[in-house]
Amino acid sequence: QVQLVESGGGLVQAGGSLRLSCAASGRPFSSYAMGWFRQAPGKEREFVAAIARSSTITYYEDSVKGRFAISRDSAKNTVYLQMNSLKREDTAVYYCVSELSDGPISYGIISASLNWRSWGQGTQVTVSS
Repeated sequence: QVQLVESGGGLVQAGGSLRLSCAASGRPFSSYAMGWFRQAPGKEREFVAAIARSSTITYYEDSVKGRFAISRDSAKNTVYLQMNSLKREDTAVYYCVSELSDGPISYGIISASLNWRSWGQGTQVTVSS
């Protein structure tokens, strides 16, 4: 199983930016897709973004398209989530995920939390007005 450690969360004003990092270990980094989910207080966990093993394919939840960007650095075994133009509704605990279930990949598969086997401990992002 892959071990994941997130960092980079914090408090930021609306309109500001943050970059989350997720360091992975335990399996060759290039062998698995990676992604981010988030969970706000009182709400269900939701998909944010994902990136394929090859880094050429990315997926985003509609509300973050054009504001968030996911990337991966194989030399550092790290995936990033650059978050710009942050809004209060982006406030949540953000979780890094990896090891997507085997099989054909689609947005429906990638956006379902049950299809991801490894989860980080989460990092809090708070956006103030």
